[in-house]
Amino acid sequence: MIGRRRWVIAEGYLPDPGPNAEDRALRSHEAACILNAGDVRARIRITIFFADREPAGPYRVDVAPRRTLHLRFDDLRDPEPIPRNTDYACLIESDMPVVVQHTRLDARPRRFSLMTSTAFGSD
Repeated sequence: MIGRRRWVIAEGYLPDPGPNAEDRALRSHEAACILNAGDVRARIRITIFFADREPAGPYRVDVAPRRTLHLRFDDLRDPEPIPRNTDYACLIESDMPVVVQHTRLDARPRRFSLMTSTAFGSD
């Protein structure tokens, strides 16, 4: 099997949506790109940690076998939305091995940038 069952993204931040907020593709966001290369559905649990308050979550998503999910953090609503302009980190736990990559699009004026990194994985 490819992947790990626990992943950490230590650096998280949802910038202001930017001047193109109406265009979803150009709105500032972060995403966890989750690959399930296995033959069984992966059940994912996400916990968000903050510097100044208790964690949020768990957020729950599934990734079908042999599929990828580009999960935007600004789409997470249950149990609560992740606040913008707030530092956070996340723990992603899966019942099956998966691979996680982290991406941020910052669409604010004079800061337009795209950043990506592989999360830290462990079993």
